[in-house]
Amino acid sequence: MNGGLKTHSMIRRAFVAIAAIAACSASAADWPQWRGPARDGIAAEPLPAQLPAQPTAVWRKAIGHGYAAPVVAAGKLLFLDDSTGQETARCLDAATGKELWSVAVGESFADEFEPGPRCAPLVDGDRVYVQTCRGEFRCLALADGSTRWRFHFADFGMVWVADKSGGPGAASRRGNSGSPVVEGDRIIVQIGSADGACLGAFDKRTGKLAWKSQNDLTTYSSLMAGTLAGRRQVVAATCDGLLAVAVETGAPLWRVPFKTGANRNVLTPVLGDDTVTFASHTTGLQCQRIVADGAGTKPVEVWFNRQMRINLPTPVAVGGHLYGHGENKNFVCVDRATGKVAWSQSGFGEVTSTIASGKQLLALTDRGEVLLLAADPARYEETGRFQACGKTFVHPAFSDGVVYVRDSRELVAWKIR
Repeated sequence: MNGGLKTHSMIRRAFVAIAAIAACSASAADWPQWRGPARDGIAAEPLPAQLPAQPTAVWRKAIGHGYAAPVVAAGKLLFLDDSTGQETARCLDAATGKELWSVAVGESFADEFEPGPRCAPLVDGDRVYVQTCRGEFRCLALADGSTRWRFHFADFGMVWVADKSGGPGAASRRGNSGSPVVEGDRIIVQIGSADGACLGAFDKRTGKLAWKSQNDLTTYSSLMAGTLAGRRQVVAATCDGLLAVAVETGAPLWRVPFKTGANRNVLTPVLGDDTVTFASHTTGLQCQRIVADGAGTKPVEVWFNRQMRINLPTPVAVGGHLYGHGENKNFVCVDRATGKVAWSQSGFGEVTSTIASGKQLLALTDRGEVLLLAADPARYEETGRFQACGKTFVHPAFSDGVVYVRDSRELVAWKIR
């Protein structure tokens, strides 16, 4: 009898402990990679019902130049800048802004835009993966920044183009901006070599090459992975259009060819319901459905909105609609089924980054304003805004009720929930 009571008590305490851990995890959701937990701009925790009248800046940190978005994982915030005269990976305590470590990872890059690194880090377990503008790729220990393995895109035949005004590539003359993606035990990287290594898959712990695939040159877009038409695949926007390869082997699955001005494709492909939605400043916004084709798959055009020529920021998908920066400095809502614009709101700048949670949106404009919006296909509804930083093109991070933003001078943590 006493043994049974003791066992029951132990089981109850175990359940209480598990519930406490789950509650802690739910309240402190990580933002470990480009565009959040699933790379789709969707937060794993709720946004506030309304913004505070005067949000609290938890901390401010002086930083160097760069466009690299911050990420948050395991209580640490990671980003890249050029604070040492080189592209430098930096790790801060997310709660205080105190620097835990920094390590130079490659030579600095600059053009007529802001100098500095442009690739968001990616945290996976006890490792963080970083990538420089010129193609240095490293796996670092999250604990201290020490290098576990590395390679350079030039090792696979990527050729840097000195003339920034022209040439066949985009990232190979203007700097790498796209983020890699982790799939199981592998990390898949956009190398951009015309020598059979547009994409490369590496063992994420050892760096051993698993496969390389395709000859496309690389643009500025980040990779997405998902299951489409029953096949697990990696989708990439290259200088030649959209393509997908099998996660396991790198074998090509399908391709949608198109050319854009200056080979500039920037958006991250938006996946969902066997569809891929993508836009460029040249061709407009399109949706392709991926369908079975014998033993393989093929794309079938669903719709093409050639007037919606989105240049830089990727929209978020909420329900049956896309929300985000449109064309002509507007914020738009687009029907995912038809490609038609449900509504358009003027008064935005060149870039607006968007995060979604439930029926709410958090938008960061290039003027450094944070806006809280309703994800409502019927109308544009703004429920609050505040000035968060200076001019910025950098996507924010959102974790544990804090939004992290950066401009060319500092990184700021704002408590909004």
